Amino acid sequence: MYNILLIGKELPDSIDFCEALKASDNKVYVSSKLEADAVKFESEDIFTSTWNKASAVSAHSFLIKAETKLEKINHVVFYYDAAYLCSKFELDKTEELSQAVDQLINSYLYTTGELLKRIDQKKEDICVSFVVRNYPSKYEIAVSGNRTPGVLPASSIVSIGEAAFTTLAQNFSTYVADREYLSVILAKCPYNNELYKNDKQLAAWLLESFDTISQAKHKQTVKQASTWNKVGTKLSTGFALFK
Repeated sequence: MYNILLIGKELPDSIDFCEALKASDNKVYVSSKLEADAVKFESEDIFTSTWNKASAVSAHSFLIKAETKLEKINHVVFYYDAAYLCSKFELDKTEELSQAVDQLINSYLYTTGELLKRIDQKKEDICVSFVVRNYPSKYEIAVSGNRTPGVLPASSIVSIGEAAFTTLAQNFSTYVADREYLSVILAKCPYNNELYKNDKQLAAWLLESFDTISQAKHKQTVKQASTWNKVGTKLSTGFALFK
């Protein structure tokens, strides 16, 4: 059974992803837009609370709440769903930039920092995953010449957030690779991926990756920890993690 903390896509928008993650008696803790949402999903082993994404203190409190409810967290999933975020930040409006930076960049910086402190204190086996559902930027569409009908380029702030998330994931995976108790999965789901439009299938693939990790016999190398995997493909058989 996995006790999973999901960060980056809130309830109720993440309900499909959460429902798939809680298969096989897993438990999921995720942030929500409203505190009242906690009552709606708790009976399904999906637990939630709100937090202020502009505050490191609030990020710390959110992690403590998740630990208390789940008792032990053995998987953390940071999810950057660019397509979903495009619907929230469709245009680069000046009045929305501060909120966007907090949600798309600061929130991940605060939670990864606070999480690593907790992990190093406990020194218990845990896997941290960074999952990116890519969405084409204005530059990518212009350079590639691929103008798919109905596909509008991501706003600059969403593309910048995706680049920041990718860099954070790579730096995190490289920095923590020497910790015996910590493993990392980096995964990208490009726009042309067959699982792109299905959060449940994407989450199911992630659970299969968790199984691969839990069955491994050796500690992963820095190269394995910092290699991006394509969603839908099997993790490398050389992916060696928990002892």
